[in-house]
This record gives sequence, C-alpha cells and structure tokens, in this order.
Amino acid sequence: MNTANYDHLEVLLRDASRAGVYHLPRWSVDGHASLVAAAEACGYFVFNVDLSRAKDKDSLLVAIGRDMAFPEWFGHNWDALADCLADLGWRPAEGYLVLLEHADALQAGAEDDFVNTLKIFAEAADEWREQGIALWCLVDMQSDGIAWLRDF
Repeated sequence: MNTANYDHLEVLLRDASRAGVYHLPRWSVDGHASLVAAAEACGYFVFNVDLSRAKDKDSLLVAIGRDMAFPEWFGHNWDALADCLADLGWRPAEGYLVLLEHADALQAGAEDDFVNTLKIFAEAADEWREQGIALWCLVDMQSDGIAWLRDF
C-alpha cells in the first residue's frame, strides 16, 4: 500500500466490511503517522499495544489490558479478552484501530497463545462488522509465520 495516499487510507479504514486482523507492513515513521492520522480522521480510537515485553499468555494479556485501558473487571483470560473487545463502551468511537506492536518475539516464543489472541480479535472484528463498525487489528511483526494473516 502506498502510504503517501492519505485519502486511500481513510477510505480503506472507513470500509467496515474489510475490517479485521492484518499483518502491518513495515512502513516509515511518516507512513505509520499517516495511518494513525487517517484513523483519527475517521473518528476512530487508536490503541497502541506494545508487545515487546510479552513472552507468554499472562504477559500478553497484561499488555493488551494495560494499553487498551480495559476496565478493572478484566480477568486476564481468553473469555475476558473476548468480552472486553466485544464491548468497548469505555472508549466510544466511530470505529477502532488496534496496533499490536513488536509482536515478533511473542509470535516466536508463544505462538499458540499469540494465534489464539489474533483469533479472538478476528471474532470481535466480525461482531463489530455486523453492527457496521470497523475494528481493525494490525499486527506489527517481520515474520510471516501465520499463514492466514493477510497483509494490510
């Protein structure tokens, strides 16, 4: 994708029918900033989730809960993750962009937990899509070891 085309990013992000979980290409800082600016122009809330210290399921869920500012009742388990993603009422917006950043080490060291997390995000995106609301989850990782993860 040509990140220089800001309008194209905004049009793409507004299309809730295409929202879901994607591999985030390696862009320049300007490209990343354009993506965030396009999401914000759509009225989306942008979550930056830093997974650089996540090594297992527990630390993964802590990072997501912390960086997405989940409510206190978040139980740090798969069901609680699904529940929080299904109800983002504490962050009302026209749509959502979740950037799972620095995911390489987690994917390499706890692949099953990481893949399960992405599936939960995909299910949440499907539920939001039925309401006409976009939930984009873009995964920042260099490897392409997850066959079903499409490029954004």
